[in-house]
Amino acid sequence: MEMPIPNPAIIARKARVVERLQGVLPVDAVIFDERETRAYECDALTAYRCPPMVAVLPSTTQEVSDVLRICFEEGVPVVPRGSGTSLAGGALPTADCVILGVARMNDVIETDYENRIIRVQTGRTNLSVTGAVEENGFFYAPDPSSQLACAIAGNIAMNSGGAHCLKYGVTTNNLMGVKMVLMDGEIVDVGGGHLDAGGLDLLGLICGSEGQLGVVTEATLRILHKPEGARPVLIGFDDNEVAGACVSDIIKAGVLPVAIEFMDRPCIEATEAFAKAGYPMCEALLIVEVEGSDAEIDHQLALISDIARRHNPVELRQSKSSEESAKIWLGRKSAFGAMGQINDYMCLDGTIPVSSLPHVLKRIGEMSDHYGLKVGNVFHAGDGNMHPLILFDANKPGDLELCEEFGAEILKLCVEVGGCLTGEHGVGIEKRDLMHVQYAADDLDAQMGVKDVFDPAWLLNPAKVFPLDASESRRTIKLAAE
Repeated sequence: MEMPIPNPAIIARKARVVERLQGVLPVDAVIFDERETRAYECDALTAYRCPPMVAVLPSTTQEVSDVLRICFEEGVPVVPRGSGTSLAGGALPTADCVILGVARMNDVIETDYENRIIRVQTGRTNLSVTGAVEENGFFYAPDPSSQLACAIAGNIAMNSGGAHCLKYGVTTNNLMGVKMVLMDGEIVDVGGGHLDAGGLDLLGLICGSEGQLGVVTEATLRILHKPEGARPVLIGFDDNEVAGACVSDIIKAGVLPVAIEFMDRPCIEATEAFAKAGYPMCEALLIVEVEGSDAEIDHQLALISDIARRHNPVELRQSKSSEESAKIWLGRKSAFGAMGQINDYMCLDGTIPVSSLPHVLKRIGEMSDHYGLKVGNVFHAGDGNMHPLILFDANKPGDLELCEEFGAEILKLCVEVGGCLTGEHGVGIEKRDLMHVQYAADDLDAQMGVKDVFDPAWLLNPAKVFPLDASESRRTIKLAAE
C-alpha cells in the first residue's frame, strides 16, 4: 500500500503553530509527535477516533489565554478537553485542531465555608471537590458515575448530573460563577460567590454549552452541609414496566428521595458479578435513597415501602448499616464498567417525563426485538434521565451502524413523549444530526447566532452540537467574510 504524500503546506503550518505554542508554554506542555497525540484521539465514545494536530496542557488561565490567542490568529480550531470521559464525543478532535486539555489545572483556589462556596481550577475531578471539604462536614452534590475521573470542566460543558440530582439538581444548580477565556484570548468573569448575578443569565448560557463559547478555567461551586444520615432501600420487581410505574407513583405521591436509580436484569447480573453488591436477581431493581434525621428517614422509607408494596415487589430490603449502603452504591456506580466487561455497548442519554417510564421501557423492549440487539437499562429514574446501553459487537461488520440506528430511534421516542435528546451527556457528535428532531430550523438558527457572538470564526469545538451541514455552512460563510 502506498503511503500518502505529506502536504508541505500542512507540515509548515503545524511547525509554525508548534513553535508559537512552545513560546508560551513549558516544553512538556506541547505534544505534537504523532505517536503521542494518539492518546487524545478519542474520548469515551471510542467508536470514533481522530488524532489532533497538536495537544497542549496549560497550567494557568493566562496560559490558556495565550494558547487561544495564537490559535485565533492562526485560524486553528481548538477542542477543549477535561478528562476525556465524554460519552457523546464532546472532546473528539479534528485532524487540524489543537486539543486544549485542562488536566494540569486542578488546584483549589479558595474555600469559603461561611458562604458555602469553593473555587477550583476546572481540571479538578468531581469527586476530589468533595474530598477537599468533607473533613469539615461539606460535600459537592452533583455526582456523575464517572465522578472519580471526570473533570469539573466537562461537568460544566455538559451540565452533568448524577444519581443524587433528583434532590440537589445538576451542575447548573450548583454553579455560582466561572472564569472563562474566549477564542481570541480575552478573559472574562461571570457570576461569583453570590446567589444571582445582575443582567443577562450568561452563566446559565455557559453551563451546558459544550465548549462552543469559551474555555472555562475556574469555577465557583456551591458546597452543602452533609445530611445527618442517608439510607437506601432495594426494591426488586418481576417486570420493567411495573418498576417504572412504581417510580412514577413515588414521585406523584410528593415524596422527594435524594435518588431513585433503575437497573434491569442484564445490568443487575453484570454488576453483581463485578461488584458483588448483594443485589437480588430479578427483572428490574430500584435503589431509592432518602436522607435526614433517623426519624425523617424512617418516615420517608415507610411511605416509599407502602407505595412499592402496591406493585408486588419480589424483594424489599432496607440498608441496615453504612457498610451495606456503600456496597449498594458501589454496585450502581460500577454498572457501566461492569457492562463493558461483557460486551461493547453504546450508552444513550435521553430524558423523558417520569410518567412515561412504563411506556418507554416497553417500546425499548420491542425495538430491541426488532433490531436484534440487547439493551441494558440503568438510569436516574427519579428525573427521567435514561441511559439505555445498547449491546453490539464492534468487530462485526454493520453492527455499529445498526446500533446507531437503534439509538436514534430511542432518542426520537424520548422527544416524542415530551422529553429531550440529552439529560447530562450532551449532544457532541453523537446527537448533532438529531437536533432537528427536537428543534425547528429557527430554533437552531437562534442557537447558532449565540455562538456567532462568542466565537465569530467558529473555531471552538468544531463539528459538534449542531447538524453538520448547518454548522459547516455557517463556518464557511464566516471564513469567506474574513
